[in-house]
Amino acid sequence: MFPFWITTRAWLMLLPLLIVVLGVVGWPLVQTAGLSMTNAKLVGNSGSFVGAANFIAMANNAGFRGAFINTAVFAFASVGMELVAGVLAALLMNQDFRGRMALRALMILPWALPTVVNAILWRLIYNPEYGALNSALLQLHLIDGYRSWLGQPGQALWALIIADVWKNFPLVALISLAALQSVPKDTMAAALVDGASAWARFRFVTLPYLAGPLIVALVLRTIEAFKVFDIVWVMTRGGPANATRSLSILVYQEAFSFQRAGSGASLALIITLIVALLSAAYVAIMRRSAKVQ
Repeated sequence: MFPFWITTRAWLMLLPLLIVVLGVVGWPLVQTAGLSMTNAKLVGNSGSFVGAANFIAMANNAGFRGAFINTAVFAFASVGMELVAGVLAALLMNQDFRGRMALRALMILPWALPTVVNAILWRLIYNPEYGALNSALLQLHLIDGYRSWLGQPGQALWALIIADVWKNFPLVALISLAALQSVPKDTMAAALVDGASAWARFRFVTLPYLAGPLIVALVLRTIEAFKVFDIVWVMTRGGPANATRSLSILVYQEAFSFQRAGSGASLALIITLIVALLSAAYVAIMRRSAKVQ
């Protein structure tokens, strides 16, 4: 236990930061919670108290359920693919070959691009008239005509997922590569001498060193994916037929397009609750990792 004066001094040093956080995050959150219990409009109507009516209405709203399913599919599919692609890329870049440093630098570029720029690039790639994807698939005789990849409800969401994976898998790759640097070379050499296969070396030697960092990457990317807005808005605006509408897009539409501020605030609180639960899982994982170490 620390002496009382040290604990007090620590809290006093943190006080300015706590005041800023409470002012920037805490007070707006309280205001949003209060607004979510009213039927206020965005302009010209302060609204009246309705209690939990907005939350009940959202629970019974097919649009909300559809947006939640879209967000969950987007989050888990994109994060899962990013983990696989990131680990494979890290294993490749961990090998000793000429041009390795140049490849590492190039791999960072998709992640370094602003999300809006990445979305515009992929929208051009998916363009049904002159897109590079249609041209490549047509020349390879994999399709018999140009397709509208973002215009068909059954495949638009997966087109967005691929665009998101391309941008964010380098982050997982960099985290995995840093973890691979800590794998003892002596242990790997001993596994080779013992005749262990490539899969056995990965499972029993490499994976234990990757597990902790990958869990952190998993939770952080899942949190970001559940808040997705920009890439969806730029590429499809939630269409076609709401097939790619995420929870964040629904919040924007409720609050600003339909000007239902109370309903939009209740949706924002639901997203905040989901993110808070994921953050709590992240903290629990970090504590468990610290205890193991």
